[in-house]
Amino acid sequence: MSHDLQPAGPHDFRVSGMDCGDCANRIERTVARLPGVTAVSVSLIGGRMSVDLDGNGSDAVAVRERVTQLGFGVTEDRADDPAERSGSTEGAVPPSAVRRGLRAWTHGSDGITTIASLLLVIAVVADLLLGASSALTVALYVAPVVVGGVTIARTGVVGSWASRSPDMNLLMTIAVLGAAAIGAWAEAALVVVLFSIGEALERRAVSRARRELESLVSLTPDTARVLDPDGEERVRDVRQVQIGDRVVVRPGDRVPTDGVIAEGRSSLDQAAITGESVPVDREPGDAVFAGTINGEGRLVVDVTVAPGDTTLDRIGRLVAEAQAQRSPAERWVTRFAQVYTPIVIGLAVAVAVLPTLAGLLTFDDAFYAALALLILACPCALVLSTPVSIVSALGRASAAGVLVKGGAQLERAAAIRTVAFDKTGTLTNGTPAVTRVVPFDLEPGELLRLAAAVEQGSAHPLAAAIVAAAREADERPLPAMTDGRALTGLGAVATVDGHVVRVGSPRLLAATDDRAVAAVDELRQAGATVVLVERDGNVVGAVGLADRPRASARDAIDQLARLGIHQTVMLTGDHPVTARAVAAELGVRDVRADLLPEDKADAVARLGSGVAMVGDGVNDAPALARADIGLAMGSAGSDTAIEVADVALLGDDPRKVAGLIGLARWTRVVVRQNIAFSLGTKLVAAVFLLFGALPLWAAVGVDVGASLIVVANGLRLVGRRPLGAARRLPLLSAQ
Repeated sequence: MSHDLQPAGPHDFRVSGMDCGDCANRIERTVARLPGVTAVSVSLIGGRMSVDLDGNGSDAVAVRERVTQLGFGVTEDRADDPAERSGSTEGAVPPSAVRRGLRAWTHGSDGITTIASLLLVIAVVADLLLGASSALTVALYVAPVVVGGVTIARTGVVGSWASRSPDMNLLMTIAVLGAAAIGAWAEAALVVVLFSIGEALERRAVSRARRELESLVSLTPDTARVLDPDGEERVRDVRQVQIGDRVVVRPGDRVPTDGVIAEGRSSLDQAAITGESVPVDREPGDAVFAGTINGEGRLVVDVTVAPGDTTLDRIGRLVAEAQAQRSPAERWVTRFAQVYTPIVIGLAVAVAVLPTLAGLLTFDDAFYAALALLILACPCALVLSTPVSIVSALGRASAAGVLVKGGAQLERAAAIRTVAFDKTGTLTNGTPAVTRVVPFDLEPGELLRLAAAVEQGSAHPLAAAIVAAAREADERPLPAMTDGRALTGLGAVATVDGHVVRVGSPRLLAATDDRAVAAVDELRQAGATVVLVERDGNVVGAVGLADRPRASARDAIDQLARLGIHQTVMLTGDHPVTARAVAAELGVRDVRADLLPEDKADAVARLGSGVAMVGDGVNDAPALARADIGLAMGSAGSDTAIEVADVALLGDDPRKVAGLIGLARWTRVVVRQNIAFSLGTKLVAAVFLLFGALPLWAAVGVDVGASLIVVANGLRLVGRRPLGAARRLPLLSAQ
């Protein structure tokens, strides 16, 4: 059975030709009326439509036909079809010659707009030379009305009939016909040309936003150099590379797929994935991600994921889903616009009739005012005010290595007042390191080398930390050891240079020496785990180890304070003494230790509303789910983290928490500015209309100008910073 004959389930489509929020709303309303459609969502900026079908009515072909009837281009975006993923239009409903012509006029209309504009200029010149009453002048004014107005009328009538709701094109059509009816041909021509120019400018603005936000998911190269068993490099389509293949990444190339380095060392620019501004060193055994840029070394990478399932692919899918989701503010604006437009149409009818009946205005004057009010009713600027801003912010966050699942999560981030952090792996590095060496009868370096000699070869994190510290402090080979054996849970023992040496916890080595007791107490108070070193039955020193705070953790807490978030909480399963020591170093006042995962969730619930939880996305899953917004830290390549949390921080920088909240708050300000400006310009224009000082062309200018201004204001979120005092607040950097 063919794909098109399997209508049940979700279907994704690419839609071209949308230039404003009203287009997306019209498609949604029209498709939602088809039988068998249970849900539909259209993303203006993403140029995508998602439709759920129940299998008892329309299929994918019917959906495409209905959208095509509205004058938009549409193809089904099939995840299992490489041609579809690469942008092929195969499978689109082939439009008739008439429909192709109408679509070209409707959405490929830059040429039509240019012709209509030139005809208007000619008409104005004739008006100046011959006078407005000349038959030739009238005919010249009729020409741009016909050339530019047919497409507007066709789109308005078909779209409004299909969606059962008036749209801006229908309102503009009524205004033009009304102006023609009272003989205001110059006004009718101006309305058509100005509206067409405005539509073209809006298309360009929306296209720019779309290009800005699509750049993230176009980073994977189309081909890969696959290393065959015979040692030959063969160039293949990246979609044909399978798990287990080996690919060669030359200096300066992008990594074609996720994998693990088998040969070579280099530095990689991972900004596209994690948002890190500095390249990171990678060596055999380290993971690499598709889309990252190789530095100076040749790498051979073992492929670990199937085609289409790289971290960058998952990011791309998440970004597309986030763009398709509407925020609460956007849903409110859409509902408001649906009520607002019919109300204004009713007011326009009243303006045309009541002043005439009351003898206050002539019919022509009242009718003219009603036409101007109809044009003002176009809600395009209002509908555009929110989605461009939200999606611009989501794109900026994605470029900085912060994946937000949608506009609703972004709005919740703006309302955060308390941030709870997991300790291990979030505020700390997640691995222990030697913080202090306390020798009794040896030099510090000799004590460390003695302990490392016993611990070498052990896989225990504490042992590995001691060995690493000894080798870093002294390049000489470690002393040889014999008869080594592990004492499970307590330490290890071995013979080193003829001495029996034991290394382990104070429970293993009964510390009766006053110096040992004092050292243990001092190191524990500092939040360190204590390892004692005994040689021939005598304790010769102590080593303190701790999971050190990240270098950026203190800055992260300080940046939250700059945002006015002074309540930061540490939730950890560690011992209270250790937790308090780390918290004191970072400036976190509220510490809750000895917590199991479910205890962390309860602690988050007791913190009240406006709480963000930052954790590793696995052990902290209950707490992440309980918080108003959950942020998974260091989750590049982790399906679990991306699935569990509302936000995935792909790098290991906790400062991105403050950056996200700062971006969310700025986005909220921009959305409110846009809504206020959209409604405010209509109100001011209405006042001019009340006093008879708003010609039709000015009404069109107000509508078009407001739309362009809110789009430009929303696009500031992509790569700029706020103005004024807010400029100094933490904000995710734009790559």
